[in-house]
Amino acid sequence: MRFPTLAATVCAVVASTAASADPINLTLSGGNPGGLWSLLGAGIDRAAKADDSDSVVTYQATGGGFANIGLLGANRTDLGLLHDAEAKIALQGGEPFQAPIENMRAIGYMYNWAPMHFFLDRDIAEEYDIDSLDDIAGSGAPLRIGINRSGNITSNVALFMLEEAGVTEESIEDNGGQYVRAGANEQADLIQDGRLDMITNGIFINHSSFRSVDENSDVVLLDVPQEVVEATNEEFGTGTMVIPAESYSNQDEDVTTSALGALLVATESMPEETAYSLAQSLVNNIDEVRAVHGSMKQLSPDLLATPSVLEFHPGAEKAYQEAGLLK
Repeated sequence: MRFPTLAATVCAVVASTAASADPINLTLSGGNPGGLWSLLGAGIDRAAKADDSDSVVTYQATGGGFANIGLLGANRTDLGLLHDAEAKIALQGGEPFQAPIENMRAIGYMYNWAPMHFFLDRDIAEEYDIDSLDDIAGSGAPLRIGINRSGNITSNVALFMLEEAGVTEESIEDNGGQYVRAGANEQADLIQDGRLDMITNGIFINHSSFRSVDENSDVVLLDVPQEVVEATNEEFGTGTMVIPAESYSNQDEDVTTSALGALLVATESMPEETAYSLAQSLVNNIDEVRAVHGSMKQLSPDLLATPSVLEFHPGAEKAYQEAGLLK
């Protein structure tokens, strides 16, 4: 009787192990039902299924990034989508967190092209000679400025950028203006109806709410001083992005501003093989994620593997190293 060689036995075991690798079964906490993050959840699920039809990534609607960080911190979800700026606040234990959240590990960057926009009514811009964010402070203009609702990270970022440019809620009120808390679509309606003079938000270029503003209101896109962009990126871990000239009707020149990004995040307790399998599926089947929305066409394996404010999960890091995306 012939017995298999040791080498053959080892190869058979390895092959058997690889073939019988368990499918992943994970819960992903995202944002509002029907929003971009819910679409990303569907794309991530399809990417996992493309490698193993038994794999499942179940999307769970939540209040957004801050809520997802709370769930991750308490180990009550497997995965969460959150903004890079939210992750940095959590690492520092800033509001709304009572202590640093330190168990988060990145699986990959999903996008980094949601630039902060500052639209101002054109008549007011011309009357008070306001071209840039830092012109507001000394203008004396009684501006009614739309700021996103508390709990939305663009609110934190907008307030910080305005303050870095010398604009505070107190100074606006002294001029007879006010800050008005309203979501993106609400802001579009309010400026169109003449109940706001200026709106602020960090969403994709030509997002539907911005298109509505551009088409239905006579507005200009304000410049942002370089020092404000740099201070914002240092504070929140955001990046720098150029909004190309003519992206909007009255925009003759490029506008450089800070841009938010979104991360797919797990916890340090996720098994290495699970994180490895998920990251590998995202790289191999990235078209499944790109296809969920036109704004995701720029997603690339290189972006997935871009370092962020969070450390990579060791399993994801291994997958990216094997794909030649990380050294």
